[in-house]
Amino acid sequence: MLYSLRTTTGREDIVVDLISTRIRAEHINVKSVFHPGEIKGYIFLEGDLGAVQKAIAGMMHIKGLIDKPIKIDEVKHFLDYKKERIHVEIGDIIEIIGGPFKGEKGRVSRQSKTKDEITVELLEAATPIPVTIALEFVKVVKKATEGKKAEAVQ
Repeated sequence: MLYSLRTTTGREDIVVDLISTRIRAEHINVKSVFHPGEIKGYIFLEGDLGAVQKAIAGMMHIKGLIDKPIKIDEVKHFLDYKKERIHVEIGDIIEIIGGPFKGEKGRVSRQSKTKDEITVELLEAATPIPVTIALEFVKVVKKATEGKKAEAVQ
């Protein structure tokens, strides 16, 4: 069966890691633990109710278990992989949303369409540091204006 678990918002990934570690260490019969990024404050566990309760017992950041089973069809759309294609251009201001430079902003200086990665210069660095990042780890904060695109190309 599939059960949902209420957690502290923003701590879902920590709870998933803690539960996964306990399941492996104590050989608890829970088949899967996952957190869809679209849902804040909830994670899902697949297993028997007793095993799920044992896996979460006394764990921090857990607000409660909803012990009514969920049908897999209700959460299946969260499990389907959808690769979003973002469009960036030279001169765009981006924010890095994953990896070691998470939270940093930069200006796109080069783009490799074949590899789906871009090179950016970090804005808050004292000296311009070029960093190559996969497109999946960036989001566009500000599109470049036509004048700035011409500047960046030169």
